Amino acid sequence: MAEASISVGQDQFICAVCLDLLKDPVSIPCGHSYCKVCINGCWNQEDMKSIYSCPQCRETFTPRPVLRRNNMLAEVVEKLKETELQAASSAHYYTGSEDVNCDFCTERKHKSFKSCLALYCEDHLKPHYQSQAFKKHKLVKTCVDLQEKICSQHDKLMEIYCRTDQSFICYLCMADLHRGHDTVPAEAERSKKQNELKEEQIKSQQKIQEKQKKAAVDDNEKIFNEMISSLVKRRSEVTEMIRVQEKAELSRAEQHLKHLVQEITDLQRRVSDLEQLSHTPDYIHFLQLQKFG
Repeated sequence: MAEASISVGQDQFICAVCLDLLKDPVSIPCGHSYCKVCINGCWNQEDMKSIYSCPQCRETFTPRPVLRRNNMLAEVVEKLKETELQAASSAHYYTGSEDVNCDFCTERKHKSFKSCLALYCEDHLKPHYQSQAFKKHKLVKTCVDLQEKICSQHDKLMEIYCRTDQSFICYLCMADLHRGHDTVPAEAERSKKQNELKEEQIKSQQKIQEKQKKAAVDDNEKIFNEMISSLVKRRSEVTEMIRVQEKAELSRAEQHLKHLVQEITDLQRRVSDLEQLSHTPDYIHFLQLQKFG
């Protein structure tokens, strides 16, 4: 009797959390399976609520379910890994040691088994938009220092930020060395820092405007003080000018008064002489004095 064979795709055995082949697979009450470390890492984050959910269907469980190894899945995954290694041993793809090129069509040989951490050109990127398994993969924009963003301990993308240790970690680090730490997605931390920078920028701009206003007020006060000083100086000059004019007018008035007094004195003397003349009995003498007067 011929042995029946069932053909299944590798994407049927991908962990929905790490997006890689299942490692030490366990099944939860709703029927979905995950890597043991992955589901434990997810549920560790929910310990405070004491309500645990499936990352895929969101069914909730209380209390925390006991995880048991799915031996059948483990055997299938191991066979898939053996098949993958055999295929990989006879196929090589090429890439530069420093250049950022496609890992599938470059010239220098380099063998890699990392999931979604390779470098793709536009042609080799198409499977990520066509296969259901690849659609779950998170694509990262190509950069020269991509390897610096890979966890050296777990070979996973460091897309989580640990606020406690102020460092970037992968999801496996979160479930292991950083368990219980204050962790957030790196993108969320970036958004937070961007908002903080915007607030700081706004505050700095406000300080600049305040300084500018203060400088403008200081300039206005300086100009105002200079105007007051100029007016005070001008008033002093005008006052001195008035005093000089008053003194000159007073001197002229005194001279004029002196002249009037002299004229009055002369007129009074003339009146006195005429009075005496009017009483002179000698008419010849009177006429002679009047003639010369």
